[in-house]
Amino acid sequence: MTDPSRFFCAEAARSRGDALAGTAPYGSVWILIEHRGGWPANGFDGLDLEPGVKARVYAAAAALRARMLLIRRHGRRTSTSPPRWAVLRQDGAGDHRQRWGTWQRDEDLEGIIDALDAPGEAGRPPVVLVCAHGMHDVCCAVRGRPVGRALSERWPELVWECSHVGGDRFAANVVVAPDGVYYGNLDGPAAVTAVGEHLADRIHADHLRGYTDLGPPQQAALAAVLRHAGPAGRYDYAIEETVREHDHDHDRWRIRVTGRLTGLSTFEVELRSRRAPPRRLTCSGPHAATSVSYEVTALRVG
Repeated sequence: MTDPSRFFCAEAARSRGDALAGTAPYGSVWILIEHRGGWPANGFDGLDLEPGVKARVYAAAAALRARMLLIRRHGRRTSTSPPRWAVLRQDGAGDHRQRWGTWQRDEDLEGIIDALDAPGEAGRPPVVLVCAHGMHDVCCAVRGRPVGRALSERWPELVWECSHVGGDRFAANVVVAPDGVYYGNLDGPAAVTAVGEHLADRIHADHLRGYTDLGPPQQAALAAVLRHAGPAGRYDYAIEETVREHDHDHDRWRIRVTGRLTGLSTFEVELRSRRAPPRRLTCSGPHAATSVSYEVTALRVG
């Protein structure tokens, strides 16, 4: 039970009706490092690793704009096997690669650097990541851990709890990688449904934050198409054209979303941005910040 006198960013965001669509951060490469101890608030940056190793891994990740996440199994299950690391990569439509290794000494993590230059293995099932980083934001723990439990009971080999993925106020957040799909505002039953549909290649607009290879307005446009036309596979639609205009205090976009499969239509989606007044967007951040959402003003089959 939450403390009614305490501020919780996820409860505040739901009360305001903060829009999910268009909030997934960019990413096509993920580095996962299993760390079974406590996670520092700043994740990998806060780990007590050999400084040279840490700097070299960080530099290699930064060169590819890779997202670095700490992972662990739900419940911090004991294990006699060494902790693992992984490099997950999305290269083009549907070309997903993974490379996994283990580490016992800090120096073993330098295998990540070589993996970033290697193509990796295709055909592996995706990894389901649940943000449960309580040291970063309390809502990620309060809402993320029950979702981690529900998903782990259903898909124990696919699911990991992970450190901060962005968008604390949308907790519980789930990322499917290297598919590059963000889901938010989840509870246990909704998460099981969303991930089950995702693994069947039926992505729904409900709970969808966006695809990480698209820009925010493109994510919002595609979510609008899925809401209008129904669920579709991860690569069933493509963004064919994006036109941006500035209109007084708003940016406007005209985005053409084209179906790649027979029977899927082409859609012309018009959106405009809205910047919210400064608000407190995280539990741990006391200062107010603004956020941008995208309002669909027209959707036409074309």
